[in-house]
Amino acid sequence: MRKILVTGGAGFIGSHIVDELINIGDKVIIVDNLSTGNVKNINNKAKFYEEDIISENIYRIFEREKPDYVIHSAAQVSVNKSLIDPIYDLQNNVLGTVNVLECCKKYKVKKIVHSSTAAVYGEPIYLGIDEKHYINSTSFYGTSKYASEEYIKTYQRLYGVDYTILRYANVYGDRQSSEGEGGVISILLDKLQSKDRTTIYGDGNQTRDFIYVKDIVKANMLSINKGSSATLNIGTGVETSINELINIIKSISRTNIETIYADKRQGDILNSYFNSELSKKIIGWEPKYTLKEGLKEMLEY
Repeated sequence: MRKILVTGGAGFIGSHIVDELINIGDKVIIVDNLSTGNVKNINNKAKFYEEDIISENIYRIFEREKPDYVIHSAAQVSVNKSLIDPIYDLQNNVLGTVNVLECCKKYKVKKIVHSSTAAVYGEPIYLGIDEKHYINSTSFYGTSKYASEEYIKTYQRLYGVDYTILRYANVYGDRQSSEGEGGVISILLDKLQSKDRTTIYGDGNQTRDFIYVKDIVKANMLSINKGSSATLNIGTGVETSINELINIIKSISRTNIETIYADKRQGDILNSYFNSELSKKIIGWEPKYTLKEGLKEMLEY
């Protein structure tokens, strides 16, 4: 039986990863400070430590548990928050990652699977963004996540800590808060329930690559044993505007969503969608869910 430590395992994506690991028979340890994670998300078959990844206490957790693998999902994920408080963003995303890497090195973890983001690319030079695309972050969030990637690569070169880095497109699914990159879907569904008006920042023609959380989970499962020293895009390759998204939700729910438009926010990019062919080639991953299928499942949930 593998022992896998999941940082951020009480959070949106991390908790889904934990559920699947337990479902396939792995022993799971969760480390989460519950700053954005939720106790309700914690699988009762996992061992849970309420701890911050920037704390020295995580060394004791690694020493006690001696995990075989680490899936690193803990992060500060809000573009806006990174602009308001870049030091907090740096501490969580860079120093936190380095702390986890030190533990991986000291306790001989076989591999770390790291959650990264489309935000590292910034405003795209071309669409169908692939892994060779220029890195040009327009937010401290994107910058801190890219710095984390570079630390991971350097730990591999210096100390042999194996890794796979997964750069996610805009993830959505149940348990998601309205913070973070894919939060627009969570916001829209919340407004659908409350019947409040929704504020759209920009004209609504900005586009994203929305990917269902179950497809993200699958990419993580595959990366435990595949994709050594690889950095991979995880997205659908489908470009959807915010206005199109609203119309899809209206169609599925048969309910109106009232919208108002406000000025574009600093740090937000205009258009983005991924080319994920390398993920198919390296780890055998492909998206299973269309946006409509994922949204239908969310609404049923």
